[in-house]
Amino acid sequence: MAVYWCTEVIPLAVTSLMPVVFLPLLGVRSAKSVSLQYLNNTNMLFFGGLIVAISVEHWKLHKRIALKVLLFLGVQPALLMLGFMIVTAFLSMWISNTATTAMMVPIIQAVLDQLDSTEHDVAVMEQAAGQTNTVIELEEKSTSVSTAENVVSNEQVPDDPRSSEEKKKRKHIRKGMTLCVCYAASIGGTATLTGTGPNVVLKGQMNQLYPNNNDIVNFASWFGFAFPNMVLMLALAWLWLQCSFMGFNLKKSWGCGKEKTSREKAAYNVLKEEMKKLGSVSYAELNVLLLFALLVLLWFTRNPGFVKGWASWLFKGGEKYITDAVPAMFVALLLFILPAQKPTFTAWNPSKSDPEQTEKDIKPFLSAPLLEWNAVQRKMPWSIVLLLGGGFALADASANSGLSAWLGRQMTPLGSIPPWAIATVISLIIAVFTECTSNVATATLFLPVFASLATSIRIHPLYVMLPATLSASFAFMLPVATPPNAIVFSYGHIRVLDMVKSGIVMNVIGVLSVTLAINTWGRPMFGLDTFPAWANTTTKQ
Repeated sequence: MAVYWCTEVIPLAVTSLMPVVFLPLLGVRSAKSVSLQYLNNTNMLFFGGLIVAISVEHWKLHKRIALKVLLFLGVQPALLMLGFMIVTAFLSMWISNTATTAMMVPIIQAVLDQLDSTEHDVAVMEQAAGQTNTVIELEEKSTSVSTAENVVSNEQVPDDPRSSEEKKKRKHIRKGMTLCVCYAASIGGTATLTGTGPNVVLKGQMNQLYPNNNDIVNFASWFGFAFPNMVLMLALAWLWLQCSFMGFNLKKSWGCGKEKTSREKAAYNVLKEEMKKLGSVSYAELNVLLLFALLVLLWFTRNPGFVKGWASWLFKGGEKYITDAVPAMFVALLLFILPAQKPTFTAWNPSKSDPEQTEKDIKPFLSAPLLEWNAVQRKMPWSIVLLLGGGFALADASANSGLSAWLGRQMTPLGSIPPWAIATVISLIIAVFTECTSNVATATLFLPVFASLATSIRIHPLYVMLPATLSASFAFMLPVATPPNAIVFSYGHIRVLDMVKSGIVMNVIGVLSVTLAINTWGRPMFGLDTFPAWANTTTKQ
């Protein structure tokens, strides 16, 4: 399966179905046990989160949020890039990285095209004025009159070295603006438990390998650890792209002490026009926004850790039976029930009724729901759901067959290396490996191995599993590494070499940020300095 996942000889989702066939045939696990892994608690959490994300995308709520933030931040070059990155990262926390990038790139394209066309118009006007002055001077001196006439008649101007510099500068800005979106999409997905596949894989593997882990990885704990890391990475990525493609000139980039230029006004008008096309906030958008906020609130307050959550207060034994999948599916169900339009309360009056009015003309009391199954079926990434299930089935078989324990024993000599060094090396290995392999497949392959490593050298499993999970999302170097990179590359503004040069530094930024996070606020948050009792499960098996 590892070879098939890496080479993609057959589709990843098809490879993920192999455990259902071969594990029962080889006598490792029963077909019933294997099949249960394909829609377990973690997959239901992912499934529910995706349904909510599809509803946000369906009603274009994500586009409205994006345009609002961009209009608020302004259109100075540095602020514009920062705005695009903040919006993309925020949206990627909740909806798929691919959908976020596919929505943001056309907006960037429209803004940059408008900037270029405005600058071209200004340049033409300046050239025309320059030509007129040249002709007057030539007539006064009575020299080279014919040359001047040719210049005017052909409407040509000698090549200006400044124009080539401006073109080069605009090309660099376009590269930086497009790259910032795919990078921000990958970074943003790491901040929430359902933001990207590898995070969900970690949650599932922890539950498979360490059933008594006291729900140490839940939505709130993951967000508390990963969100500061995302903010740090986003700031460093912005600084790197700013310096690399625009130059860090405070006055020019930030527009300190300057009035808005015609280019900036044009870009602002483009964003305003896009906002006008959306119209006012609809009833459906408002409902989806409220349900989305409700889901986030339920996730954070289910089991905060420092106080009792609603699961314990409202339901007897709630902390045992209720997981993050429950609020996700609850909100998902509401999306299929609540109407997309305000209910109509008009009463039927026989005396005022029109005899020619048909049943179709009479508006129903309740409109269509906020989300219909056809939309979910069309947009749901079923391949990822199967890929997660295949990974969970493989991890379950490894633990129950004794393979995990055997791998752990082979890696015992690594106990002499400091844990922080192991975590750093793991981050580097995964960051390189994920450039040519699916990030979900990478996490699925390596996390059980790293769990065995942690158990054998008696360090906290999360000390090595957390860096590996985050690094699986650091696919910055190649267009084929992740769908956001491919979408940006398809627009033709950047070359592979541009992405490789920027991506190498981005990978270094990612590894350094994760190393800092795991050795600072990650230690007290997850108790990484101790080897927990629940981690002995693998060894016992």
